[in-house]
Amino acid sequence: MKISGAKIVVEILIEQGCDTIFGYPGGQVIDLFDELYTAKERIRHILTADEQGAAHAADGYARSTGKVGVVIATSGPGATNLVTGIATAYLDSVPMVAITGNVSCDFIGRDSFQEVDIVGITMPITKHNFIVKDIKDLADTLRTAFKIAKSGRPGPVLVDIPKDIQLAQYEFEANAQPVIPYPLIFSSEQKLKKAAELINASERPYIYFGGGIINGKASAQIMALAEKIDAPMGCSLMGLSAVPSDYPRFLGMQGRHGHYASTVAEDEADLIITLGARFSDRSTWETSRSLKKFSIIHIDIDGAELNKNIPADLSIRGDILDAVERLTAMIDEKKHPAWTSRITKLKEEEKRLTKAARKKIKGKLNPYDMIDTISSYAPDDAIVVTDVGQHQMWTAQRYPLKKPRTFLSSGGLGTMGYGLGAAIGAAMATGKRIVLFTGDGSFGMDLNELATAVSQELPITIVIMDNGVLGMVRQWQTLYLDKHYSNTTLDRKTDFVKLAEAFGAEGGRACDTKQLKKLAEKAFSCSGPFVIDCAVDSDEFVLPMLPPSGSVDDIITEIK
Repeated sequence: MKISGAKIVVEILIEQGCDTIFGYPGGQVIDLFDELYTAKERIRHILTADEQGAAHAADGYARSTGKVGVVIATSGPGATNLVTGIATAYLDSVPMVAITGNVSCDFIGRDSFQEVDIVGITMPITKHNFIVKDIKDLADTLRTAFKIAKSGRPGPVLVDIPKDIQLAQYEFEANAQPVIPYPLIFSSEQKLKKAAELINASERPYIYFGGGIINGKASAQIMALAEKIDAPMGCSLMGLSAVPSDYPRFLGMQGRHGHYASTVAEDEADLIITLGARFSDRSTWETSRSLKKFSIIHIDIDGAELNKNIPADLSIRGDILDAVERLTAMIDEKKHPAWTSRITKLKEEEKRLTKAARKKIKGKLNPYDMIDTISSYAPDDAIVVTDVGQHQMWTAQRYPLKKPRTFLSSGGLGTMGYGLGAAIGAAMATGKRIVLFTGDGSFGMDLNELATAVSQELPITIVIMDNGVLGMVRQWQTLYLDKHYSNTTLDRKTDFVKLAEAFGAEGGRACDTKQLKKLAEKAFSCSGPFVIDCAVDSDEFVLPMLPPSGSVDDIITEIK
């Protein structure tokens, strides 16, 4: 039976297991949206406030489930509004398929109304992208897009579909099963044996892991490895939630604003076992000094990341779950009492530093106390989402995470305005309570999506750390630019509680822990969005802080 290209798109989405997609209609996708209307009993479309919010929602859907997130936008400004969301997904290895409409093939290249070369624009920030210029290629191109998005190291794929292709008729035959990802890459046996030799010879091993552990479903396996070799572990921002926060061997996030014990332990190790992580500038150290101190084993599914930023003594490409299981079977069981004793002392020192850094300012909430209070009221299976800035780092340092895929944050791109869209996507995907930590600066970039959260009646508790400034930039201005607070004082008169009410949500303001507890109790019993505006001092700093290009010797643990 012949059907239209627009209907083929919808049938492929359903075939690939999509139950929810996000987007915004427009002239070059109007026929596609008409087919979505016809198929509304089989697939739901969530209308967001704008296309960037839709892209972040598809991202949140994907991160919280491991499934491919899907976003649809029209040509021109609709397509370009997706770019930040696509780049966010690309740098954080999030499986996404972005579908854009375009002018008819005959009008491409003529500067037609709302025409833009979205394929050219997104080429550097996608795993792959396509423009479909022949209706006979449409179905298989979409299937290939899903296959690429979820194979190996996940990432976004864009498919641009001109209007005439959507209108054209073609014979369609559905596949009985969703497309299977490309075959796994298995690590070299010889290299794994060499890794086992290095681990067996180590006296101070340290495991550093990233988001690849979550994508690879290898959480239990890396904990088994840590137990067998008696090693502490730390992670990148993307690795958070891969292991429980209270796991005794887990020292927390490391790097620029990581935990003191984790960052120092890595520096003092004689072997770093890096699993499913890339050595980004926010999670590593001053390399010329540190590389002389330890050996590095780096295992990752993406061969392009091996030796890209940090040269490793042993680089192994392969599926992380398979590699860790085989490696663990090869190594000797060992105990390192002296190393364990040193780790215990580092953890005690971290507790002392954390306690010393807690300010008590009348009429203001301490960020750690705020996070402790919110987490005590939130359900255990709540999904924590952040925007980007100081609140992001405080949350990463402090919130007690229990299960994988319960911490969503923009790491690689650092996208302010990511949070509420991602929270919406996670809520739609899982039905779970979502806790969004944001700042007044970040929230100003995505608060329009409150309209979506309210219209969908989503259980999202929004906690605004309201300090009246762009806190992270101000922190750098304080430390390195002689307190020249150029354009980081917001000086806005926005009343977030009234704003929430205007959108149809509930809200309240807290200036102390007693007030926060009352609002938290109300927020977590509320079935829809609830905004808690929390007063925070503008001079609260995220500590510890590893200076740019600095070593652990330069770590900042207090501001005098």
